[in-house]
Amino acid sequence: MQIDQIHIGTHPINWVGEDVLEHGDHYTADDILRDVAALGLKGVEMGRKFPTDPDELKRLLDRYGIRLVSQWKSVLLSDISRRDRELASYREHAEFLKKMGCEVISTAEIGGSLHWDPRRSANETEVERLSDREWKVFAEGLNQAGEIARELGMKLVYHHHAGTVVERPEEIDHLMELTDPELVFLLYDTGHAYYGGNDPLELLRKHVRRVKYVHLKDVRVQRLMEAREKNWDFKTCIRNNVFTVPGTGELDFRDILKTLLENGYSGWAMLEGEQDPAQHNPFEYAQRALQYIRMLTREIKGEQA
Repeated sequence: MQIDQIHIGTHPINWVGEDVLEHGDHYTADDILRDVAALGLKGVEMGRKFPTDPDELKRLLDRYGIRLVSQWKSVLLSDISRRDRELASYREHAEFLKKMGCEVISTAEIGGSLHWDPRRSANETEVERLSDREWKVFAEGLNQAGEIARELGMKLVYHHHAGTVVERPEEIDHLMELTDPELVFLLYDTGHAYYGGNDPLELLRKHVRRVKYVHLKDVRVQRLMEAREKNWDFKTCIRNNVFTVPGTGELDFRDILKTLLENGYSGWAMLEGEQDPAQHNPFEYAQRALQYIRMLTREIKGEQA
């Protein structure tokens, strides 16, 4: 599906959880891609059920007429002692995505996070925010990773993400200020924006020139309010279906789509729900999201006519 120059794709996470592994674990790669093709979509991100050998993955995707768009890459660049190995790992990851024809590398810092930082202990309950020194080290390392991406003809798109050190409005702003706009771009995620305390539309308008990749994720706001009251962490939020696909939560995507169109955004926008597929059928929810996006597009085009 395409809206002007915006290509609509989907993430396999709607079928098979990446953070909550019991979600949809029975789905196979063929199950996922069969559904994606039936939806008329031509792009997916990497999923944990997909083969990791480039040739095998290409054959699988070609069977369904689908291309790989990107894959998440965790980095721990705020720790200077890890920089060399982190950048070596980043280059290896980038070279794999280059072989697959990808143009963007979804990138997120895991230093300080509860779920992904290997230095944290199981009994900790809060994200450990970066010091000024760590911010400087992090930004320098991220620029170097961006150099690797540019060298390969790709772009590093930074994923502001729930439960990490870059999720709040001031953290996203600070990241954009500290990094080179020619090397570090933004993966704009509507659901993670709202979760992190941002106004998603305001965030987009502020940084739209840096946006080179989009995740379209909705939020069940009342469920998120419950999460705040009960102090759920990010994974518990997923287990309790805080997130869903556009048009099935409470976020308004009309002005978000309009802003992307008016500013000439021409990349991929991926549907993400990250909810329990046993309760929320991923194919049916994707259909509803696509219907919602088509409706909004008709309204926007009607205004512009």
